[in-house]
Amino acid sequence: MDHKLAWDQCLSVIKDNIPDRSFRTWFTPIRPIKLEERVLTIEVPTSFFYEYLEEHFIDILRKTLNKVIGEGAKLEYSIIVHNNTHNSKPYTLKIPTQNKGNLSNRPVSIPMGQTQQATIKNPFVIPGIQKLNIDPQLNNEYSFDNFIEGECNRLARSAGFAIAQNPGKTAFNPLFIYGASGLGKTHLAHAIGIEVKERFPEKTVLYVSANKFERQYADAARNNERNDFVHFYQMIDVLIIDDVQHLAAKPGTQDVFFHIFNHLHQSGKQLILTSDKPPVELEGLEQRLLSRFKWGLSADLQVPDFDTRKAILKKMAYKDGIELSEDIINYVAGNINTNVREIEGALVSLLAQSTLNKKEITIDLAKSLIDKLVSNTKKEITLDLIQQTVSSYFNMPLEQLNSKTRKREIVQARQIAMYFAKHKTKSSLSTIGARIGGKDHATVLHACKTVKNLLDTDKRFKVYVDDIEKMLEG
Repeated sequence: MDHKLAWDQCLSVIKDNIPDRSFRTWFTPIRPIKLEERVLTIEVPTSFFYEYLEEHFIDILRKTLNKVIGEGAKLEYSIIVHNNTHNSKPYTLKIPTQNKGNLSNRPVSIPMGQTQQATIKNPFVIPGIQKLNIDPQLNNEYSFDNFIEGECNRLARSAGFAIAQNPGKTAFNPLFIYGASGLGKTHLAHAIGIEVKERFPEKTVLYVSANKFERQYADAARNNERNDFVHFYQMIDVLIIDDVQHLAAKPGTQDVFFHIFNHLHQSGKQLILTSDKPPVELEGLEQRLLSRFKWGLSADLQVPDFDTRKAILKKMAYKDGIELSEDIINYVAGNINTNVREIEGALVSLLAQSTLNKKEITIDLAKSLIDKLVSNTKKEITLDLIQQTVSSYFNMPLEQLNSKTRKREIVQARQIAMYFAKHKTKSSLSTIGARIGGKDHATVLHACKTVKNLLDTDKRFKVYVDDIEKMLEG
């Protein structure tokens, strides 16, 4: 029987017995090579391909071959292994052979059911370590017990805890956590990893910052070890990438991460990503990556409200063995209202002042210290402040600025407000649009482009914008 005809008949049987998506993903790319003495050789794109076929489809392959070719039929995989020339396909794992030196563009045949193992270089420690010895790089201080839940983070925390109970099996894959600096993104990401390790010790969890990931990839590429780098990350069960926005404008790193992301997601592994902005607002990242970031759940962390700030202070004080009165807690929580990191800094400063000066922490000491901290902090520019400043400058009621009218002078003022909101606050484009005129994020982007163009071409308009900026900064 001709090898092409044999494989076509096998495909017709397999297609009726597996989901259509799996068939398109794992069988359409395969090419039959030859059929000799009941041994069918097929070419697969990568080593991962044959590993996946062996793990998930070995039974149906064996039964189908016996049905089409006859009892005792065998299957061999032909994998094209490349050398390190400019014509090589990237990220193809080098299959060990008996030959030494550089591998040429030759097929490596592996009989069905005999998956080979390669020694993978661990970019965190040394080459050749086993999977179970991978250090998860987690900070045990960042647990769920230490993460205070509030309205500002309830969705993200709930999703994270659900993932920790069933990693890779929920609809939250990937989980994309975003928010301004100091709101707890890294803490929550670590907490998920710690909980997974406690519940599933056999799973391999890894936390890595995007900057470290990029440096590791650069080292691997420079040392011709890209294949080891990719295969190492493909072994991870729960991969946590912190500050993924730092991959912007790094096309090589984005490309390798794209392949790793696809492999893990298709294998039912869990991905957790953090960023300072939602996917729709990230710039410098390829569209194919951004679209995958939206596959699961995007959950934001917001500035904690007063009650949550109080709960955070009480938890921190208890942990450090500090006794604070309710008045002190209320005063600190009422005046430090930016992020969790500054709340922690205020508490550390209080403790330091009390220890160094051998003074009890009183409300007067708290007021003195917190007032200095607040006065030394740059005035926070909020959406409300921007709208009020722009309305006042153009002598128009705030309601008019946010109305649906299309009058030119009001539209222009609204665009200026959106422009400053994007550049002076951490608010998302969707939030800015909703608060200023009830618009969508596309309208905000258009407004910012319009203002930027007018700044370059209209001197009078530039005076308006400069005046408003001075009022905001003053």
